[in-house]
Amino acid sequence: MKHLNIVALFCILYSLYLIEINPCTTAIISSKASADGRPILLKHRDSNSFQNRLMFFKDGRFEYIGLINSSDVEGKEVWAGYNETGFAIMNSASYNLRRGDTTSLRDLEGVIMKLALQNCRTVYDFEVLLDTLPKPLGVEANFGVIDASGSAAYYECDNFSFTKFDANDPEQAPNGYLIRTNFSFSGEEDKGHGYIRYKTAEGLFEQARNEKNLSPKFILTEVSRSLKHSLIETDLKKFPLQNEFVQNYFHFEDYIPRYISTSSVVIHGVRENEDVRLTTMWTILGFPLTSIAIPVWIAGGEQLPYLITADSTGNALICKASLKLKEYCFPVNRGSGYKYINLSSLINMEETGILQKIIPVEDEIFLETYNRLDEWRKHTTAKDKILEFYKWLEEYVARSLKKKFGKEILD
Repeated sequence: MKHLNIVALFCILYSLYLIEINPCTTAIISSKASADGRPILLKHRDSNSFQNRLMFFKDGRFEYIGLINSSDVEGKEVWAGYNETGFAIMNSASYNLRRGDTTSLRDLEGVIMKLALQNCRTVYDFEVLLDTLPKPLGVEANFGVIDASGSAAYYECDNFSFTKFDANDPEQAPNGYLIRTNFSFSGEEDKGHGYIRYKTAEGLFEQARNEKNLSPKFILTEVSRSLKHSLIETDLKKFPLQNEFVQNYFHFEDYIPRYISTSSVVIHGVRENEDVRLTTMWTILGFPLTSIAIPVWIAGGEQLPYLITADSTGNALICKASLKLKEYCFPVNRGSGYKYINLSSLINMEETGILQKIIPVEDEIFLETYNRLDEWRKHTTAKDKILEFYKWLEEYVARSLKKKFGKEILD
C-alpha cells in the first residue's frame, strides 16, 4: 500500500461526493463450488445511472478494466472490475450498517473500488486498504472480492469498521458461496432491503450447485435474467404465453432484474498456474433482459470491443440498443407504469420476444468464447488472438442485432 497517497485520496473523496443508488444483487463463488474450479464474482447492478460502459485503465499500479457510468467521462468511480493480477471487486449498497451514524460523507464506494483496482493484488491487500484509509470512509456497503490465489470474501463495511465473511470458510459459507443484496449479516436484524431478491438468488444458487452448474453462463442467463419471485412463489417464464401483439402485464417488483437494473457483470477467475490475464470479465450492458453478454480480457490490451466502450456520444452502443428494447418491456410511461412489465415483449407464442431473439446469439458467443479460451489456456496468450476474437465478436453481435431488430438499433 506504499503507492497510496492518503492525502491525495481524501482530496478526491470529497471532490467526488455524489449520490449513487446501488441496490444490487451480488455473489461470490469459491473455486470449490464453481463448476470448473475457478472463482466467480457476480454484480447484478441496479442504479439510477442507466447508461453504463467499460473502460480500460492505466492510471494505477496495475492495469484494470472497470464498469463505469457513461457520464463519468474520466472514470473516477468504478462499480465492478478486475486488474492484471487477477484481483476483482464489486459491491452492493447496504442499508443496515450505520446504526445511528450521522456522518454526512457517503456514497464513495466507487472511489474505493477504483483505488483497490489500482493498488491491490490480493484479498488481503484490500483488507489492508480498508484498515489504512482515513475514517470516515464514506461507505455503507458489502464489498465482494476475489483474487488469483482463490481467495474470495465479502467485507461488510461502514464508515469506521468492517466484518469479513470468507467464501472458503465452511462455517461461514457451507456451500462454498456467499450472496449479498442490500442488507448486511453483521448489521441490524431485519433492516435494509433486498430480502426477497436474496431468497430468490439463494434458491437458484442451491439448485445450480446441486447440479454442479455454477458457471458464468448459468449466473448470467438464469440469475440475472430470472423471472422467479421467492415470496409469491411465481415464475413468469412458466405463465401461458400470449400472442406477440397482446400486451401481457405483470407487476414487476422485487425480482432480481428490475426496472432499475442497468448491467450485470460476472468475473470468472483462473485456476492455480493459469495466466491471470485470462481472468474473464463478462458484462451485460444495459437492461439485462434486453442485452447481450460480452467477454473481455486484460491480456487483449486497452482496445476493447467498440460496442461496450464510449462512442461519439460518450455512451456504449450495445447499452443504448438495450435501452431502446427496454421501452417495449415498459411501454406505460405515466404514473406507476414502470412497475409493470409487458411479458409478451420478452417471450411470446410466436417466439419473437426480445429474449427469444437474443439468447441464441448469446449461446453462440459462449460456445465460441469457451472454445477459444481452451486454446489460449494451453499456450502463451497472444494479444493478437484476443483482438482477432474481438473483431469476430463485434461483427457477429452487430450483424445479429441488426438482423433481428432492424438496422436502426445501433444508431
